[in-house]
Amino acid sequence: MPFTLVLGGARSGKSAHAQAQAEARAAETGGRLVMVATAQAFDSEMVERIDRHRADRGEGWTTVEAPMDLARALDALGPEDVVVVDCLTLWLSNLMLADRDLPAAASELVASVARFRGTLWLVSNEVGFGIVPDNALGRRFRDEAGRLHQVLAQAADGVTLVVAGLTLRLK
Repeated sequence: MPFTLVLGGARSGKSAHAQAQAEARAAETGGRLVMVATAQAFDSEMVERIDRHRADRGEGWTTVEAPMDLARALDALGPEDVVVVDCLTLWLSNLMLADRDLPAAASELVASVARFRGTLWLVSNEVGFGIVPDNALGRRFRDEAGRLHQVLAQAADGVTLVVAGLTLRLK
């Protein structure tokens, strides 16, 4: 089944866009709405963010927590599922902090997405528009995110950029 990569900056509206698209698709197909969440709550502010995101989604969404094993989480979902993964940059951060093999994880994700038979939106922060980070970890993160986005964009059926709540279809 087709998947769409949704890119944008922080608070650009990318998650809301993906969720609205998924809700419309689920209404058409009768599919189950699934949010695959990658965030980890390491502090009270992040706990509040996660709670706010869940409340904003409202009823009707099943949440699957996948802070590290995103490919396995997608493989466990069915062809009737209408899925939003939010977000790939948090997933990438989690992997980097755990010192995981990033190219292997990206390859696993691409393979999982290729196998996936439901409908899928992958949400990620476009971090390449800003200044060059002033530290090695920040530069590595920006570079890894850019590489991940390129690989997924090539495999995706659609790529959407969201800026200030406005969408631009890139592919």
